[in-house]
Amino acid sequence: MLTRRLELPNKSFLLFGPRGTGKSTLVRSRLKGILEIDLLKSKNLLPLIQNPNLLADLTGHLKTGDWVFIDEIQKIPALLDEVHALYEEKKLNFALTGSSARKLRRGGANLLAGRALQTFLFPLTFDEFKQVRSIDDALEWGTLPSVVIDPKNRNETLATYVETYLRQELLEEGLIRKIAPFVRFLQIAGLYHAQILNIENIAREAQVGRTTVDKYFQILEDTLIGYRLPAFVEGSKAKEVSHPKFYLFDSGVSRSCAGLLDDPVDSVWKGFSFESFILNELRAYNQYAHRNRELYHYAITGSYDIDFVVETRKKTHSVRRETIAISVKNTKKWDSRSNKSLVEFQASSKTHVRHLFGIYRGNQILTQSGVSILPAEEFLSRLAAGSIF
Repeated sequence: MLTRRLELPNKSFLLFGPRGTGKSTLVRSRLKGILEIDLLKSKNLLPLIQNPNLLADLTGHLKTGDWVFIDEIQKIPALLDEVHALYEEKKLNFALTGSSARKLRRGGANLLAGRALQTFLFPLTFDEFKQVRSIDDALEWGTLPSVVIDPKNRNETLATYVETYLRQELLEEGLIRKIAPFVRFLQIAGLYHAQILNIENIAREAQVGRTTVDKYFQILEDTLIGYRLPAFVEGSKAKEVSHPKFYLFDSGVSRSCAGLLDDPVDSVWKGFSFESFILNELRAYNQYAHRNRELYHYAITGSYDIDFVVETRKKTHSVRRETIAISVKNTKKWDSRSNKSLVEFQASSKTHVRHLFGIYRGNQILTQSGVSILPAEEFLSRLAAGSIF
């Protein structure tokens, strides 16, 4: 068993995350003596769809403080009203997991009116998998628990993941009507992983309309498969890029979507994969450590880009907005020319850029032009320890 960093709340909670990140396993390992209702099983799903009040009968023998675990709660949004009532009347604790928080909101559910805490589970982080797998493995195959634990079958696991996602999340839930155009789109999205989002280009290559592509990207976000990293725009320079970057939640899944599981990955792919890997580490730490900081990218058209800008302090009447800037390079040797964009950003930004970081694949800790240049392992160790932000 790999030890997960996420601490589950000691009261009712909603745990969200993409399929395959280990939500159910985590709940079962941390909560003992629970009543489990798995909505992936038709014997549980169909009766509760027809009669959500049945939940009261299923939990009738429980006493105050007992735990009820409902897996894939988004399949029956109306069930949250019954959960809410039982929480109020019997003081039961509920562990609810799901892979589509927005679907619940769209279904009119009140998400327990704030009475249940909400948290999020990511694929395995470096701190969780470093004893059994390398960063190189993570860049090529991702960090889904099933892939990390069973490397011999990782190709088949990732291929099956995408097929299951298409079938269970999209077709069965009625999110798409025609699978062929979505499959074409998904392959293009996998290839454009970790790049600035250009809807027109993707629509052209996928041979579907722009509005359809917009809808498809929203589906990826709604099902927690994709994430848009917004641009950091402050008007300090002309030609600031305002478009977000788009990332799939796992490099292995993006490789499967792109149809590249049977081909060796090239250096360009690994570069984008490394960038995505670092972003997922930042997002996971931000969630697990309850930092709740905003993350951005920054770019000047035709000039330079900063992979990540982390807002470490909000602007107030008396205090300037504060950030850190991070550049990521999948190289064994750090090129000092890579410092220029970081230094220029710090000099021109309206925010107080309190620290500049370069992350690379070498093994030396360096300082150049005020930039802290760290091996990836060192940066991630400092991140987990809370010394980055």
